[in-house]
Amino acid sequence: MRTLISGGAGFIGSHLCERFLKDGHEVIAVDNFITGSLENLDLLRQNPKFSFIGHDISQPLQVSGPIDNVLHFASPASPVDYLNYPIQTLKVGSLGTHVTLGIAKEKNARYLLASTSEVYGDPLEHPQKEEYWGNVNPIGLRGVYDEAKRFAEAMTMGYCRYHGVNTHIIRIFNTYGERMRLDDGRVLPNFMGQALRGEPLTIYGDGSQTRSFCYVSDLVEGICRLLKTDFHEPVNLGNPAEITIKQFADEILKLSGRSNDIVYKPLPQDDPKVRKPDITRAKNLLGWEPKIDRDAGLRQTMEFFKKKLGKS
Repeated sequence: MRTLISGGAGFIGSHLCERFLKDGHEVIAVDNFITGSLENLDLLRQNPKFSFIGHDISQPLQVSGPIDNVLHFASPASPVDYLNYPIQTLKVGSLGTHVTLGIAKEKNARYLLASTSEVYGDPLEHPQKEEYWGNVNPIGLRGVYDEAKRFAEAMTMGYCRYHGVNTHIIRIFNTYGERMRLDDGRVLPNFMGQALRGEPLTIYGDGSQTRSFCYVSDLVEGICRLLKTDFHEPVNLGNPAEITIKQFADEILKLSGRSNDIVYKPLPQDDPKVRKPDITRAKNLLGWEPKIDRDAGLRQTMEFFKKKLGKS
């Protein structure tokens, strides 16, 4: 099997490269390092079945030889990143999706799109089922990411229905683990970095908003299972164990052994108040649900960040 992964040098993309290599695939990673890191691929580059293409997937790409699977994971994925790169985010969600779907069509390959829980916006339904159409501000600051992913889903379904491409869509809820960037602006690396540096933890809003955190190996397992199916509509992948941001800050402090202060700042525009996946579809279709509990996953992730900060 030969698998192409756009965004392969990113947090989730690099874990996917590792998993597919472990499963015996030849893996081709594509990345332009806007948010990815060559360091994420250090161990993988020693594998003769791994190859890397430095390329902006929003631009046309020709890949020689057969391809069995195309996974489109290229995109800035945190508020800091997509606010810094709004046009690139829109282009990789639209043009990048078009390019990768074209490769899948040409090669008669299975295709999987990494979508996001952000397609639900600031949801009026809780927990969020795949049938929910969302509550998104298309011209808000977050709209560059939300609408790019919503367009990507529509394009993917278009290629499935019109061209007969065997497509799959996952909606990723908050995922964490090793290889996250400390500066990516998401709540988990923010809290862990601040805790380990002895800085106050920053909570935006009053801390009552909720998130649900899924460890990266659980997400990767769900992706691999979905890719083997012939199911084409979106599937939520995430951990339904919901927690408030204030509770999460307390957990991080306890885990770090610190007693840092907590400071509160205004909630950013259109920041979701609640986020919890309904994973009934994933359970029934894939026999999948998360296995790694939050305490175990957070301990492994904190050890990774300690090494990054030289705190080990």
